[in-house]
Amino acid sequence: MKFKIRTPNTIVLLLMLLTLFAALTWIIPGGNYERVIQDGREVVDPTTFEYGESNPSSVIDLVQAPIKGFTDSYAVSIILFVFIVAGAFSVIQRTGAFEVIIRKSARFFQNNPRYRPVFVPFFMILFSIMGTTFGMSEEVLVFIPLFLALSHALGYDSITGVAIPFVGAGLGFAGAIYNPFTVGIAQGLAEIQLYSGSGLRFVLWILMSVLGIYLIASYAAKVYRDPTISPLHGHEDHKRSPEQNAAFNASDEKLTGSHIVILILFFATLLMLIYGVLQWDWYILELSALFMMLGIVSAIIARLSSHEAANAFVSGMSDVIGAVLVIALSRSILLLISDANIIDTILFSLSSIIGGIHPVISGELMLVVQTCINFVVPSGSGQAALTIPIMAPLGDIVGISRQSVVLIFQLGDGLTNMIIPTSGITMGVLGMAKIPWEIWAKWFLPRLAILYVLAFVMTAFAVLSGY
Repeated sequence: MKFKIRTPNTIVLLLMLLTLFAALTWIIPGGNYERVIQDGREVVDPTTFEYGESNPSSVIDLVQAPIKGFTDSYAVSIILFVFIVAGAFSVIQRTGAFEVIIRKSARFFQNNPRYRPVFVPFFMILFSIMGTTFGMSEEVLVFIPLFLALSHALGYDSITGVAIPFVGAGLGFAGAIYNPFTVGIAQGLAEIQLYSGSGLRFVLWILMSVLGIYLIASYAAKVYRDPTISPLHGHEDHKRSPEQNAAFNASDEKLTGSHIVILILFFATLLMLIYGVLQWDWYILELSALFMMLGIVSAIIARLSSHEAANAFVSGMSDVIGAVLVIALSRSILLLISDANIIDTILFSLSSIIGGIHPVISGELMLVVQTCINFVVPSGSGQAALTIPIMAPLGDIVGISRQSVVLIFQLGDGLTNMIIPTSGITMGVLGMAKIPWEIWAKWFLPRLAILYVLAFVMTAFAVLSGY
């Protein structure tokens, strides 16, 4: 008899973690650091830890914890922000502006074979831009059928067709400059200026994109020359199907004036976001209103009916229900251990382990920890809510700036998103492409290892430079 090991659902894993931490409140002693104001923000004084009284969680505390996660003021603001951004982008997607640009570019490469060598880099850059600016994630699912068909038409395989949108967006997500779901939330939790430190993150995004695109483009070129090297060679499921032909040829839409205006509006909104945050100290409330207006104005420009616009907005919100649950449950864990007075004890224990070593090694260990946590909490915003309140003060103790802590978080969260089986997006993408996870993992793991070399180098540079 064969036994299959099933990976628990992320929400189940978080509930298990919540129960585990509730039990640990009876074991871990209470303790406190003194907080001091430094450069306008509250930080831990690493020399002041003292053990004290703990407040172990009761069964009632455990049962009420998830509810508290939903009612916590910060969690509520983040949840609303996620809902509004997802809804706004769903409305833009319904207008067809992004899809028309993608389709027209795709047809150009099909009709002009001499430009084939730039096919993979061109589209991966495009998706990387969307990943680094607004955190494209679930949206890549829409483009999987199109790029499967196009890749087959140009002589590539299904892995190339998936990698272009999925890995392209993932590279931008991991090297994000202005992603509101990771960088924005993490910097808010770390109590540093929103979207500050963008210079080094821009360099990271460029390096990450160039390296990742080279890895995928070189593979695609080899497959084009010799299809037998594809891990999927000979699989009937990965020959071009009538359905994929239909996906590629279904739309003859032209780039209309409204599409152009919507695209201009989208990029203007991103510029307004950056300016508002840096010059006017905008935060969650203002950014939520900005994206709400983006969705409304886009719907008006595209002449969507109120019914169509509302349905698109609600559809986008429904797509992130899982992420919202993860955010609330992550917050509930922090509230539970905070009420039990053991957060500082955990910080003291972690700092004792890594505090006696060089800050660079401490930073690399933080990256490993964030990577491991991402297997359990693949939601970027959820992982930020869970880890940054602990990692930021830990950075204060071991000599790592909070800006570097945020950079380490986004690398640990973003890179493994493209391979972990606990991610609904990863499994959804592979399911649509009919690529078994084990084949994808075996193919992508060596390339992921190379990307992690860059991540470790950038982490070391950030720590050494005092970023």
